[in-house]
Amino acid sequence: MRTARATGTPRRPLTGALRRATAGLVLAGAALLGPAAPAGLADSPTPVPSGSASGDAKEGGPTEAGTSFRTATFFRQGQQATAQASTGDYLYWSFPADTGERPTVTAAVTLPDAALRHGTSTWRIDVYDGLRRRQPCMYGTQSRPAAKDATTVELACVLRPVRASADTWSNDPLPGSYFVRLTVTGLPEDDLGQPFSARVGASSRSTGGAYATDGALAVPLVPGADTPEAAGARAPEGGWSSGWWSDRWIWTAIGGVLAALAGVGGYALTRGSGRPSRVPPGY
Repeated sequence: MRTARATGTPRRPLTGALRRATAGLVLAGAALLGPAAPAGLADSPTPVPSGSASGDAKEGGPTEAGTSFRTATFFRQGQQATAQASTGDYLYWSFPADTGERPTVTAAVTLPDAALRHGTSTWRIDVYDGLRRRQPCMYGTQSRPAAKDATTVELACVLRPVRASADTWSNDPLPGSYFVRLTVTGLPEDDLGQPFSARVGASSRSTGGAYATDGALAVPLVPGADTPEAAGARAPEGGWSSGWWSDRWIWTAIGGVLAALAGVGGYALTRGSGRPSRVPPGY
């Protein structure tokens, strides 16, 4: 009796269906990695807009400013708020920022006549959230000196992305009202009280699900809004978001599909063709 020689199990060549599945896996991976580059670039410094009014800025911004947090003048993102005041005054405005936004606040100050000034002045903007916590700037020139002969000075502050929720001990920005304070922090004493004009604006870019959290605030941080009507009056034009949805759900679904395709493809490549046909039964 001839003994059959043991042979390794041959691997079956890729079938047309498997080739199609592999190609689909490659294409899905390319689709997943393709949009990732712009998302990463979103965290890099971007040119901040000038304090001058842009062509797409919304009209009808306020023409005055408050002198404290309680009297801050409200404006919406995309508007240009203007005011005239005396050097040394504190000017306050407020605007709404919602979950997933990364606000950029800009300010342009038209200085008094150079012939009336006695030296260099330093101007500064600070941004506070609805709890009056000062928010640090990621990018931008928050404080800038103006030479004696300068006519204008421009400032900018790019905030961190607004989160849906945060730990009580953290200083993360949360959805609600944000306050902008503009003032001069250094100048010759003889220049106090001279008139100047200011223009302030705010705009945001969406950060998507990169900074999304699982929780959400019960109510946005809008000081002085004791009723839903008052809170709605200071909400973004589209209303406050619920905080539970982000494009992170889409990426999670895509990841699950890719994992399933990878499992099917790996099984098809490694399972072989089974028992060789040339081996008689019983061996």
